[in-house]
Amino acid sequence: MLRVGCALWAYRPWFGTVLPAARPGRELTAYASALNAVEGNTTFYALPDPGSVARWAQQAPSSFRFVCKLPQSITHERRLRGVRAELDAFLARLEPLGERLGPVSVQLPASFGPDDLGVLDRFLGEVPKVDRTWVVEVRHPAFFAGGTHERRVDEMLAARGVDRVILDSRALFAGPCDTPAERDAFGRKPRLPVRPVALGAHPIVRLIGQTDPEANPPFWERWLGVVARWVAQGREPIVFLHTPDNVAAPLLARRFHASVAELVPALPPLPEPPDGQLALL
Repeated sequence: MLRVGCALWAYRPWFGTVLPAARPGRELTAYASALNAVEGNTTFYALPDPGSVARWAQQAPSSFRFVCKLPQSITHERRLRGVRAELDAFLARLEPLGERLGPVSVQLPASFGPDDLGVLDRFLGEVPKVDRTWVVEVRHPAFFAGGTHERRVDEMLAARGVDRVILDSRALFAGPCDTPAERDAFGRKPRLPVRPVALGAHPIVRLIGQTDPEANPPFWERWLGVVARWVAQGREPIVFLHTPDNVAAPLLARRFHASVAELVPALPPLPEPPDGQLALL
């Protein structure tokens, strides 16, 4: 299985253009008719209300996966220390998603470095593992330097059965920085070495591309064989496609899946929107 998706699902310019038309509040249904995963970035900023989570579960099929980020209060403010009550509240709030809740993402700040690895190890040793998987995104430069600290974090995560979230922003930073969206992306997105390593069963890759859709496939060409190999090994990778304005991101995600399917003919296909792109949901 290979899942692909974007960094959001309710971007109104998509609907009726690159995704089926959708009434407000029904965007997830349209999104999930074409893609099978999404980054749950909203949970990083605030705990969703119970009604929203119930609607997500109702609109997404059981094969769909939400990769939700832990709240920043856990990862950035408390830095994984003394967070059990907040963690339990977060997981309880998302419980209605059931199997739709994919790997829970622990995105750490760039200041979370080698001296904090013991805290991360203890945290991962205490999180619920039954019917739940975890992934970690580190951003401290020491974890990408190819030395002792990188080896330590990889060995620790592998021992816990936890994958690193791999961010590849090479396409973005090789492109133009002219539009407001591009300038914003240049200012906010990390620029770190790429480590295409799978440590567990659910490697996650975040590809940050350029505004021009056609500029991106040459940069992801190097990923196709890697992802195909992971699938052949029995892993279930998830690949997310971003661009500065995200206008073409759904089409790029589907195109990436199709390119991997050329290498893995038995790959289960993506869903196909009913009645063409402009089906009203």
